[in-house]
Amino acid sequence: MNDFSALPYRPCVGVMLVNAQGQAFVGQRIDNREGDFWQMPQGGIDAGEELHAAAVRELWEETGIEQEHVTLLAQTREELFYDLPDELLGTLWKGKYRGQRQFWLLARFLGDDSDIVLDAHDPPEFCEWKWVEPDTLPDLIVPFKKRVYRTVLEEFRELI
Repeated sequence: MNDFSALPYRPCVGVMLVNAQGQAFVGQRIDNREGDFWQMPQGGIDAGEELHAAAVRELWEETGIEQEHVTLLAQTREELFYDLPDELLGTLWKGKYRGQRQFWLLARFLGDDSDIVLDAHDPPEFCEWKWVEPDTLPDLIVPFKKRVYRTVLEEFRELI
């Protein structure tokens, strides 16, 4: 058995994108259709990349939403961490990380639903998307990310 506790956390950024009605964007990952799990856009921060630039890039890569269609409103006070479940350790991200360390940003969507283009980047991350009530977010995500989603929701609740 391998000891994964010495592995670092992957630096990431997540984006809680909300529309004018206060609903949050979620997408269904194209590589995980087994469960009915939905997630907010998130992804790795490239070496030397600034946090907000990474957020805008990830948002575009995963949703096709251009920078002019979003306004960044807030950032989590601290990094949030999660560990991968045992069955994913050593396989996801080429086995280089034990989980993720994430800053989350709250962004207001200023565009129209037609500005969301899941296949704007190849390969696409999501196969479907929808707007949901923010309070349902922890119920939609894979179990090992629920604590992070609850924290993000509580921190941004007043601004949504």
